[in-house]
Amino acid sequence: MELRYLGFDQTQNTRAYRFEGLTKGEPTVQFVVTADLDMFLRHRIGIQEGPGLCARKLASDAQTPHPENVALTNDDLRAMVDARAVADARKAALRRSGPRRRPAP
Repeated sequence: MELRYLGFDQTQNTRAYRFEGLTKGEPTVQFVVTADLDMFLRHRIGIQEGPGLCARKLASDAQTPHPENVALTNDDLRAMVDARAVADARKAALRRSGPRRRPAP
C-alpha cells in the first residue's frame, strides 16, 4: 500500500493527520491518525516529524486491515526516541573508532 499525506486538522491540543492508502486495483482508503501535541513536547520530538511518525505507524500495519482512525501513543513516540538514541550512539562510536590523524612533525 502506498500512503499519501493529505494534511492535518487541529482542534485545541490534538492534531489529526490525514492520509490516503492507495493499492493498485482497489478503492482508495482514508486514514486519520490523531496525536496529542503534549506527547511531542514530553518526548522532545519536533512537530514537523508528526506526518512521518504517522506514516510509519500506518505502514507497519500495512499487511493487516486497520481501522480508519488510529492514534499515536506514548509507546510510538518512545520507540522513535529510543531508535534515535541508538542511531546517535552508533554514529558517536564510529567517530571515536575512525582513523586518527598523525600529529604534524
